[in-house]
Amino acid sequence: MGGSTPMVFYITICCVAFVASKIVVSLLCYKRWAKKRRIIEDSLAGEGKMVMFRSPATQALSAKAFVKNTMKLTNKDILGSGGYGTVYKLVVDESTAFAVKKLNRGNENRDLGFERELNAMADIKHRNIVTLHGYYVAPQFNLLIYELMPNGSLDALLHRRSPEEKPLDWESRCRIAVGAARGLSYLHHDCIPHVIHRDIKSSNILLDRNLEARVSDFGLATLMEPGRSHVSTMAAGTFGYLPPEYFDTGRATTKGDVYSFGVVLLELLTGKRPTDESFVEEGSKLVTWVKGVMEDGREEHAVDSELACFPAEEVKKVFAVADKCLEPDPSRRPTMIEVLKMLEQTQSK
Repeated sequence: MGGSTPMVFYITICCVAFVASKIVVSLLCYKRWAKKRRIIEDSLAGEGKMVMFRSPATQALSAKAFVKNTMKLTNKDILGSGGYGTVYKLVVDESTAFAVKKLNRGNENRDLGFERELNAMADIKHRNIVTLHGYYVAPQFNLLIYELMPNGSLDALLHRRSPEEKPLDWESRCRIAVGAARGLSYLHHDCIPHVIHRDIKSSNILLDRNLEARVSDFGLATLMEPGRSHVSTMAAGTFGYLPPEYFDTGRATTKGDVYSFGVVLLELLTGKRPTDESFVEEGSKLVTWVKGVMEDGREEHAVDSELACFPAEEVKKVFAVADKCLEPDPSRRPTMIEVLKMLEQTQSK
């Protein structure tokens, strides 16, 4: 009998610990639910401000329904995330869905990112730039309401597709390159003030149902008045896409976006990320590797192995365009309008 006492004590302790853990979890869940409810009530009581730009997609969208649906979003609804916010898929009804970027308040960088994106996007309407439908400002968070892109990002389609999905063919890659170049050309040359994106990369190029490219994510964007050559700012962006001069000058220019676009062209051509493990192991990078291949005239050996069929001459021309974009000296790089013309000529011949 004496030997059973420790066992009884052990079982009792386990039961108490189990009950206590359940109580703690329940309290945490209740606090989370209460916080969400309080945010909804505060927002609907007039503390939140919702602005929707007129479009067929937003006609039937009310602030009350929108906020309630937003508060129901979970990790399963996440489309992507980064330093400036998390993007969710928000389904309103069977025919209406949006991509909603949520930025929690209280962080200076996030607040600044929201302002930058809103300032850059508010007046832009272009077929190759993702459409901003509206925004919502509340004490606890900010929301940017975007058009939903059915085919996700170029990064996902190139690098993270499932084995069942077919790789992008050459025609689709060319169409994506031209579309993204057209969007960037609009930002650099047609917008007043001009917009320097500062974070051009494959994950920020979204694709609609027809694989038409849309430039997205303006959280680092900088506005530049016509006549100016640069904007002084801190170096920002994504490793592998950053132009070399950013680290030396601290100046944001349209030529920096041109360099980043050149890296995206190499991704489309080679199917490799700029931070591919094979380059890291060799102490190299995508740009250096491709330049070496081009010097030897062996561009076809760098082409994505999943491209079963491609026109060799067109491929060489696109490699040449990318090479011009990747000039170390920014003054020798073409403008985006020149890049667009070169890519269009490559397709038409």
